[in-house]
Amino acid sequence: MTIVTSPLAGRTIGLAAVPDPVFSGAMVGPGTAIDPVREPGEAVAPVDGVIVSLHPHAFVVVDAEGHGVLTHLGIDTVQLNGEGFELLVNKGDTVTRGQAVVRWNPAAVEVAGKSPICPIVALEATADSLSDLREDGDVKAGDALFSWQ
Repeated sequence: MTIVTSPLAGRTIGLAAVPDPVFSGAMVGPGTAIDPVREPGEAVAPVDGVIVSLHPHAFVVVDAEGHGVLTHLGIDTVQLNGEGFELLVNKGDTVTRGQAVVRWNPAAVEVAGKSPICPIVALEATADSLSDLREDGDVKAGDALFSWQ
């Protein structure tokens, strides 16, 4: 079983509240979302594993069990062309849970007209393979978001 932890501090709101139909409809996969605190900070790895996909606004870590976890920093943030995001690791790197992956500022994303809400998605998972799913309440980076069978 994989425990997926929060890559950032904020308030969990659940995927259904994400202002993007691809995420809110769980088309990418099940999971939850975080409305981040509005201050500069770092998004950290939600599991131990390998960075298999890395963009300024999003990254995927695959753990030893083959579970891929997507952290998407904001909605439509790809349109910012990396501005305001700083990559701290490289694709192919092995990371540990809690290790900083991307430095960013949710407040700056909001000022740029984008939503800073961050979906955290279990890729290629089924909804019933997740348990202990957090969809409300405050979290700190490293707090458990869900368990993945």
